[in-house]
Amino acid sequence: MNSNAAARDEMVRSQIETRGIRDRAVLHAMRTVPREQFVAEELAEFAFDDAPLPIEVGQTISQPYIVAAMTAALDLQPTDRVLEVGTGSGYAAAVLSRIAAVVYTVERHEELATLAARRCQQLGYDNVYVRHGDGTLGWSEHAPYDAIIVAAAGPDVPEPLVDQLAIGGRLVIPIGDTPREQHLVRVTRLAHREFTRDNLGGVRFVPLVGQKGWSSDEEDAVERRQPPIAPERRAPRAFGCKGSSKRVSLQAPSTGAPQRSARGRLRRWST
Repeated sequence: MNSNAAARDEMVRSQIETRGIRDRAVLHAMRTVPREQFVAEELAEFAFDDAPLPIEVGQTISQPYIVAAMTAALDLQPTDRVLEVGTGSGYAAAVLSRIAAVVYTVERHEELATLAARRCQQLGYDNVYVRHGDGTLGWSEHAPYDAIIVAAAGPDVPEPLVDQLAIGGRLVIPIGDTPREQHLVRVTRLAHREFTRDNLGGVRFVPLVGQKGWSSDEEDAVERRQPPIAPERRAPRAFGCKGSSKRVSLQAPSTGAPQRSARGRLRRWST
């Protein structure tokens, strides 16, 4: 085992397993995807730290535990089709690709989209498809999706993403009334207009900017108030994959592809 592989193994053991993540497919993906390849060379020594790191165009790569916990909350199966909103470095898409059948990922920053596509291609993750565009609108050409994951925080769940979620599908997204203080939610589609919504705990993400998210002006105001993220060793806020659950009814989608069943499996609401 080389030094990076050993560091990834220790990262999974000390940061992810000890916090309660038990999904074997998620743990295996976190051990095998070379996180150090998704950050700048000068930050590679910090790649396995329990912290986010800065990447290009002022964005971040999430801490390893957050990537693992959000992926575990999707309850992925090998046949799943996944949509990711917010490609960033491409690291989370690579992790998802080791579990699901195919990953479609949308990034609003063209530079990030280009770099992420290049990394995934070079590393052989040929079931990852990267698109430059407004992720709050989803990627309707490939809908419906068994799972949708959003790597930035919006004021609410964007309606186009709900439209593109399959029956039985799961959507994980941080939402909140301000662009910097949020809670992570998981929305599960039970039927055409029926969903469950689970609160998974408090988190902090960069703002979800787009037509159905925050405006770029609001993002700029947040960034002026927020100190830059440095590669330091610190204990971040943790959240669990269990939380309060409630059944909700949403307005029927106005457009979108017909909704197929996600493996015919529905999550039942309970109090």
